Amino acid sequence: MAAETEKKMHDDAISTGSAPAVSLQEAQTMADVIRNAKLATEKEHKMTLLQGLKLYPKAIAWSILISTCIVMEGYDVSLVNNFYAFPQFNEKYGVASTGADGTVTYQVPAAWQAGLSNGAVVGEIIGLLLNGWVSERFGYRYTVIGCLVLVAGFTAIFFTAQTVVHLQVAEILCGIPWGVFQTLTITYASEVCPVALRGYLTTYINFCWGVGQMIGIGVIMGNLWRTDEWAYRIPYALQWMWPLPLIIGICFAPESPWWLVRRGKLDDAKRSLLRLTSLDRETNFDADETIAMMVHTTALEQKITKGASYLDCFKGIDRRRTEIVCMCWAIQNLSGNSFSNYSTYFLEQAGLASDKAYAFAMGQYAINCAGVFGAWTLITLGVGRRTLYLYGLASLFVMLMILGFLGLAPDRNAASLATGSIMLVWALCYQLTVGTVCYSLVAEISTRRLQIKTVVLGRILYNIVGIICGVLTPYMLNPLAWDWGNYAGFFWAGSCFLCFVYTFFRVPEPAGRTFAELDLLFEQKISARKFASTNVDVFAERIGGDVINKYKDQLDIAKIDIKV
Repeated sequence: MAAETEKKMHDDAISTGSAPAVSLQEAQTMADVIRNAKLATEKEHKMTLLQGLKLYPKAIAWSILISTCIVMEGYDVSLVNNFYAFPQFNEKYGVASTGADGTVTYQVPAAWQAGLSNGAVVGEIIGLLLNGWVSERFGYRYTVIGCLVLVAGFTAIFFTAQTVVHLQVAEILCGIPWGVFQTLTITYASEVCPVALRGYLTTYINFCWGVGQMIGIGVIMGNLWRTDEWAYRIPYALQWMWPLPLIIGICFAPESPWWLVRRGKLDDAKRSLLRLTSLDRETNFDADETIAMMVHTTALEQKITKGASYLDCFKGIDRRRTEIVCMCWAIQNLSGNSFSNYSTYFLEQAGLASDKAYAFAMGQYAINCAGVFGAWTLITLGVGRRTLYLYGLASLFVMLMILGFLGLAPDRNAASLATGSIMLVWALCYQLTVGTVCYSLVAEISTRRLQIKTVVLGRILYNIVGIICGVLTPYMLNPLAWDWGNYAGFFWAGSCFLCFVYTFFRVPEPAGRTFAELDLLFEQKISARKFASTNVDVFAERIGGDVINKYKDQLDIAKIDIKV
């Protein structure tokens, strides 16, 4: 049977002219790789959540460890915006102003406040662009470790800063490794786990953001009583608690087997895969078959995608995938997220004491974390990513319209209290859907070959849109500017509706699909609305013998069994 298959592939290639002529040896290599890849694909499709948990507990642990870098970033980023309420911080880095009663107060100028916040974003964009090249060149582990070393060094600038200029430099420099963490953690999580776990480990990263922000707010609240410079220096110093233990742990982490396959290191890829799995718990697993699936998918993507540069993200079928990934990120801000962050502002207008603002901020971050577990429940129940996005945007649109109409209420205190409360509900709905599911979508829709660069481009657009929204929202709400108040809800409702329309026509359903199947669905230009119902056979797709055959020596070195 094996000989007949090899002979048929050889004869077909010559007679049809659909592929370069291949030798019988090349045909055997292709047939065996495809056979094993097909077996691994069938096992992934049949794998349940419980089976995935039993087979990949090590992969889950390593992914959680690397995702902790996002906890660190969430903590770091939450500090600067919350320090503006610290008298000691303002006295050190702000300028003095005398009130009508002769009282001298200190305040960091608005221009510097915007500069510090946006400085970190600028650094993140630089880090994102660098990540697209560095991580693909040196691997995920070494890239993360290098960035952690940079964070430890740049934190010293925060801790010893004597002027606001020093803080600005620290924000930009720290933003560079932060930008790397934003996308590399997603890519690693998507590549070390099977289809059954992909949605959970990628969306877990959103939970890490909330945890980091909660820790940051908690540390700030714990230092409110201080009246010296240590009120802000201690939180900065605590940034050093993250890098060293993370570096030690990540030094022992296995590299992504997908990255190793792309580099042609199949022997290392097999060893990495074995370190990510527990063979004693799932006897149906075969590492050779899974490596063959990775080789087949990589070969298929090499056929579909000719290059691996940023420019290639905008060529051919990859242009559509890049567009969707970019818009999925942008929708997080365009759906009204920046408006919802002002819930404490409206609660203060309703008479809430200022010293309770931090408590409500922590409550909102806790809601964000709870929303992730809620999204996991919905995913477990079989609700698709596309469905969650669509229904989530529809719900957010309705709540934003309600917030807008509250601007017509005659009792402003009651309206502000209702607005702040609804915004907390809005935040929960957002985290159940758009805020969490985005991480899974961007990881699944991008091709393996261009994933890092595609996700990087999407995150850059997210940051750019975030800057624009961060500038517009204060103007909308500030009584000394546009003073829209609740009417800003109508603006964000309109933006949210446009996001709903885009999602309906452009965002496909990737749930339950292997990476090779997604590649083929995009190559065949299947409509987003038909992704879930379209059947594809990735093993009916002809791949040139020269593509797979280049892995033959590595297959032998890795002692991967491709015999019948």
